[in-house]
Amino acid sequence: MTLELLLLALVILTAITFDFTNGFHDTANAMATSIATGALKPKTAVTLSAALNLIGAFLSVEVALTVTNAVVHIQDSSGAPKPEFLANHGHVLLLIVFCGLIGGVVWNLLTWLLGLPSSSSHALFGGLIGATIAGLGFSGVNWAGDGSKLDGVLGKVILPAFASPFVAAIVATIGTWLIYRITAGVAERYKESGFRWGQIGTASLVSLAHGTNDAQKTMGVITLALIAYGVWTDTTQVPTWVKIACALAIALGTYTGGWRIIRTLGKGLVEIESPQGMAAEASSAAVILTSSHLGFALSTTHVATGSILGTGLGKRGAEVRWGVALRMVAAWLITLPAAAIVGGVMYLIANTLGGYLGAIVVFAILVGLMSFFVMRSRRKPVHSGNVNADWDADSNAPAAAAPAAGSEMKETLS
Repeated sequence: MTLELLLLALVILTAITFDFTNGFHDTANAMATSIATGALKPKTAVTLSAALNLIGAFLSVEVALTVTNAVVHIQDSSGAPKPEFLANHGHVLLLIVFCGLIGGVVWNLLTWLLGLPSSSSHALFGGLIGATIAGLGFSGVNWAGDGSKLDGVLGKVILPAFASPFVAAIVATIGTWLIYRITAGVAERYKESGFRWGQIGTASLVSLAHGTNDAQKTMGVITLALIAYGVWTDTTQVPTWVKIACALAIALGTYTGGWRIIRTLGKGLVEIESPQGMAAEASSAAVILTSSHLGFALSTTHVATGSILGTGLGKRGAEVRWGVALRMVAAWLITLPAAAIVGGVMYLIANTLGGYLGAIVVFAILVGLMSFFVMRSRRKPVHSGNVNADWDADSNAPAAAAPAAGSEMKETLS
């Protein structure tokens, strides 16, 4: 096996791993409010979300093409990969993609362990940017495209990151206010029951939208690796087998259920009622689907969190836990640079050791860190049985009865 083929295999394996972590990390974006209000049972919610993520992954490739084209500067003026770049830097590009993915996986698992709904998208982009800077310098990053339009990292990643939570919060605030205003004379028990049914529809729409956005990012990364290896040249399409593999990986991750983050979004931010849950989910779906159509690789986590905060602002007397919200915002701000540091350091280690040894060592580091995070998660397990326990202000892990014998291993990645 040549070194380039080994790197390609490691990239595909790590990309599928990232896609899996993306799935269980972001299940909360679609289902946290439905689980919190009791509209859906926890296991039913993650099963439904997984199925719709799988379908959504095949509905669009706009975001995938953003990932392929918007991070590493490999295109000529026509948009095609520069042959001289690939001839001179194909190996470097494979290593960049590999190490960037490691940065994304490590950050996803760390924030999952802490129960923080940070952005899987920005973890991925941060890892890729850090590895690109380490391998090709600052000029290797496609910061602004050709400058004639909103393109590159700034236009497709950074600006949506800042704008999306505010847009989602505004839409959800208005939607929540309208819902409570229109249903002011409806008896509470009828209101709760009716909106729980509505939540099933809106939560399903968010899951579908999530598939059209987040599953695409890993497709774009694998396509970029295939371009670097020289077996793919089309920057406007994604190979069919890549679509299928990524759709299955994110669906399986979603089915596993990211219970720690579901708990934080469903119970820790706002005490959600069914009308608020429906408003949050409808707002999130609208923003995510619009951005997917435009090719913006935004964070569905930012959108979902903004929507949930908006429901707290739109309902008179609702409690918003601003301490939890500030922790989330802090995680958002450091996600991209933190993942960039991990990606850059992994590249430097692999490049310094060189050859097969460098690739194997950084992959071993990834496996070691993954094992560490999983083992740590067992100290305070959060699972489908205690995800809706009363919120403890000191910790997102509820003080609930211990899971049944043998169930802890089943719920480890949750």
